[in-house]
Amino acid sequence: MASGIFAILDDVAMLLDDAAMLSKVAAKKTAGLLGDDLAVNAEKATGFHASRELPVIWAITKGSFLNKAIILPIAFLVSAYLPWLIVPVLLLGGAYLSVEGAEKVYEWFTGHELHPVAAEQIDDSREILQREATKVRAAIRTDFILSIEIIVVSLDIVIEESLPMQVMVVTVIALLATVGVYGLVALLVRMDDAGLHLLARARSLNGAGARLLKFLGALLISSLPRVIRLLGIVGTLAMLLVGGGMYVHNITAVHHALEALPEWLASLTMGMVIGSLLLVVMKALRRIRAVR
Repeated sequence: MASGIFAILDDVAMLLDDAAMLSKVAAKKTAGLLGDDLAVNAEKATGFHASRELPVIWAITKGSFLNKAIILPIAFLVSAYLPWLIVPVLLLGGAYLSVEGAEKVYEWFTGHELHPVAAEQIDDSREILQREATKVRAAIRTDFILSIEIIVVSLDIVIEESLPMQVMVVTVIALLATVGVYGLVALLVRMDDAGLHLLARARSLNGAGARLLKFLGALLISSLPRVIRLLGIVGTLAMLLVGGGMYVHNITAVHHALEALPEWLASLTMGMVIGSLLLVVMKALRRIRAVR
């Protein structure tokens, strides 16, 4: 009896060891996507009233966990019984990310925001919460699309493995995507608080230590607006790259048409083309509805 229990424990240990090894491989393969996920979601999770930043990030994080809970079982079922459906789903997700990125580019050049966001300058609490809720929903939708891409890529890496192994590896990567990404986002948006803490510590010190803390504190505070602006740019480019990449990697004709370009430029070009076309169609439909 005891030997049977030890044999089971040994099998479980080997399974966990194999899962850990495959998780490392999957993490390396999806590192680029996780980086894009961080850039996109960091941009989506900023721009809120200072007192609401952490509650909002927590709300988006909970939405991200729910996204994974929905996507994971569906992904395993689709992979097992409807594998032909994976590519169309990825293309739909690519279209959504591309049009999101194209909207941001449109706003850069025209100065007109298509989707107002919660901002520091708004004082009315109800308006803050309304805009906050709108942006949280948009962030969770974008997270849903990026989660599909990350989970599908991770699943493809372990597709030849047993179902328990697939479940463990893909679940680890999915959780890493949420905990890692939104943990880093929370740290980024509190840079100014860390800077204020360093300045407060500097007042109780003298000499070189105080000067160093003052310098670091002031640097963190002054860097936050620049970091947020940079995240907006990087996040937009990431949406276009991921969205366009879904077409470049999954449609042979598109891949061949753009194969002379570097992969990143081909993905960016395709994302901008798809996004711009969809944005024109969306704006035309809005005008038609407004006329009616």
